[in-house]
Amino acid sequence: MENLNTLASAVRQCALCPLSQTRTNAVPGEGPANAEVMFIGEGPGFNEDKQGRPFVGAAGQFLNELLQIAGFKRDEVYITNVVKCRPPGNRDPLPEEIQACARYLDRQIELINPKVIVTLGRFSMARWFPNEKISAVHGKAKRSGGRVIVAMFHPAAALHQQSLRATVEEDFRKLKDIVAEAQRKPEENPADKPPAADQAEQLSLF
Repeated sequence: MENLNTLASAVRQCALCPLSQTRTNAVPGEGPANAEVMFIGEGPGFNEDKQGRPFVGAAGQFLNELLQIAGFKRDEVYITNVVKCRPPGNRDPLPEEIQACARYLDRQIELINPKVIVTLGRFSMARWFPNEKISAVHGKAKRSGGRVIVAMFHPAAALHQQSLRATVEEDFRKLKDIVAEAQRKPEENPADKPPAADQAEQLSLF
């Protein structure tokens, strides 16, 4: 029976797209199999490619700080990317590369079954917020497929553009309340809860 370990082995041996020819290590992701919160970035960078682990460079250090702001420990959440191998020169992942890796990301979501998915950056955001700009939807949440999806700036964006740092930190402060709302059992919700569309709007206001 497939689990995260066997899936990770398949990722490390994957040759579905040309990124497999230039990688040092594939980066499947890491975190507990029962994580309630899953973070999805864009793709591995230099340090991730060397170590085979996600978010271990400067952006990863900042993500660790952001997780603390949100009230989480890194080993409590699952962290992965839309592409599992480093694009050369840290360029943006190509559509065909994202598509090739989609089967792995889909299966990770199925196996982990998180209550909340946090997208980090526009490439992971586009899957659930199509045709949206991250500058417009960052920090907002919506329900999709029984989960809560939260769009966030990629931590690297705040490192490259310091004016974004306070915004990113504030978005992560809101995340704690969004996760708490997603964790609430159905019987704990008010009997006259609003329709799904209104719930999404409420979540976006946290």
